[in-house]
Amino acid sequence: YALRIALVGDRAEIDAETIRFHSLDEFFELSTESERDFEYTVSWIDCAFAGKRLGRGLFSRGNHAIGGREALQNISREAPRLRVPFVPPFSLINGATLKAFNTAYFNRQRGDRATGRQHYRPFFYPLDAVLDWNRIYGPKGFYQYQCAIPDDHARRAIQRLLETIAASGMGSFLAVLKQFGAVSPVGLLSFATPGVTLALDFPNRGERLHHLFQALDRIVLEFGGRLYPAKDGRMGPTVFKFGYPRWREFNDFVDPRFSSGFWRRVTAGG
Repeated sequence: YALRIALVGDRAEIDAETIRFHSLDEFFELSTESERDFEYTVSWIDCAFAGKRLGRGLFSRGNHAIGGREALQNISREAPRLRVPFVPPFSLINGATLKAFNTAYFNRQRGDRATGRQHYRPFFYPLDAVLDWNRIYGPKGFYQYQCAIPDDHARRAIQRLLETIAASGMGSFLAVLKQFGAVSPVGLLSFATPGVTLALDFPNRGERLHHLFQALDRIVLEFGGRLYPAKDGRMGPTVFKFGYPRWREFNDFVDPRFSSGFWRRVTAGG
């Protein structure tokens, strides 16, 4: 999206609403409902639990504010930013802390709906409120995993992905689910496509985590999806070539004097 900032004095504000949803069905209903009247939509989704709590989350939507700040009483200012002061000797994200955090975050607002006017930064970039947040993953760091699934299969695929993650005990508290627009991609390696994208961060747990990634890859392939190359640190050639069938055309534009570990990895075997 092109960010069109509506300035209010020296500030830019968003009229935002956050809605608590309890299932994937509710998410898709909210996403469809919001398509007409809201320019921006995104959701945090809880991927730590299975059963009745599977697919619950917080759906945020908003538009650029019109008029002065006096138009609304509930205006949230930018909060002072915090900082993670050091890298702990081990990851602070584990099964127990993940479930505790996700439960607290899901219940962070009193009612099922909360509205207000806020600066665009916390709306678009909530992680910026905590500097050096990546340190919480410990010295081994973390992996990001983001996939896109076509609309026709999105509901079933996302449920399968969430069930697999919850069963592994290696969920992500930075989990984002959102629906892309209906515009078809024009780039040879464009990631965005009509459908739904799920983005996750996982502490680096070595081979155990890579087994989970392989299981997630199989689901993505089964439902005709693709992974996001810009966030990838381990995708293999099978997944890449399936998701980006025009990669050979793109390869014609690669300077033969240029080489990268990523391109060698995802195009291995010709």
